[in-house]
Amino acid sequence: MNAGVKPLRSPAQRLSPIKASVDFEADGVQHGFLRLPYSRDDSAWGSVMIPITVVKRGDGPTALLTGANHGDEYEGPIALFDLARTLTVDRVQGRVIIVPAMNYPAFQAGTRTSPIDRGNLNRSFPGRPDGTVTEKIADYFQRTLLPLADIVLDFHSGGRTLDFLPYAAAHELADKDQERRCFDAVAAFAAPYSMRMIEIDAVGMYDTAAEAMGKVFVTTELSGGGTATARTAQIAKRGTLNVLKHAGIVSGAPEMGPTRWLDMPSAECFRFAEDDGLVEPVVDLGDPVREGDVIARVHPVGRTGLAPAEYRAALDGVLAARHFPGLVKTGDCLAVVATVED
Repeated sequence: MNAGVKPLRSPAQRLSPIKASVDFEADGVQHGFLRLPYSRDDSAWGSVMIPITVVKRGDGPTALLTGANHGDEYEGPIALFDLARTLTVDRVQGRVIIVPAMNYPAFQAGTRTSPIDRGNLNRSFPGRPDGTVTEKIADYFQRTLLPLADIVLDFHSGGRTLDFLPYAAAHELADKDQERRCFDAVAAFAAPYSMRMIEIDAVGMYDTAAEAMGKVFVTTELSGGGTATARTAQIAKRGTLNVLKHAGIVSGAPEMGPTRWLDMPSAECFRFAEDDGLVEPVVDLGDPVREGDVIARVHPVGRTGLAPAEYRAALDGVLAARHFPGLVKTGDCLAVVATVED
């Protein structure tokens, strides 16, 4: 190697291009940005400016609160922009890091994935500091924000293509002590439903990255359809404060209410469309179903006189999720049946 020539760094050794305008170690309330340089046609030296708030007082646990991991899911941003505005430092013992819109380009566009690179942030972890815009955001969370956190609350809902019962959730984990702590936080969130969740595609997820670090991780699915309601926004706001109280960061006891525990024990919970067409719901969210019950029909729309395809439940439970738009394509998730825990 020639003298004076520095060896190339691996992605894990390279510094993130994202710079925070807040000091994560300073006490007080700080509102700022995660600034990611992004050169584009309309701004040669432009940046993606991701809003962030840090509220810190003394020593204590750290909560990382995130929304709009997918840009068309709104309960999280509603709750977190509101919390960033209203949370005062005297209420906090420890630290709260609030990022209301993780995938800010997608949030601005109202789309699930980024309009810049079509990146799905929740399938982009651990990311790359020299990758696409979405990969750079994932890398910053992976290497900078997640290591700071003790507990992570990441809001989701169904976006424009799914609708869910409003639930908080955690995953079954190999580390049973970590799993217990995650489900204790789910219980504290106190959503109308609480889910023991499996993923059909866990590779590259924020959830997986946080859990691999041993963090307490709670997620949600709070309805959907590409909008929010007064009810689901209130569930998100109350649940956020409940989790902070449960963690001992905000004083007081969580505001508890009745929750119904559900489980997704296997891939049999999911039904995927094998036909294009018009969806006819046969049961509504929360309705009980038995194995073999018809839960949806898909009508062909190319001509009249053809019988619809019928889709049946593979197990007993309740309808926990459904395809949202009226038209469905082959391969779309059509319905999810969750079992009910006694």
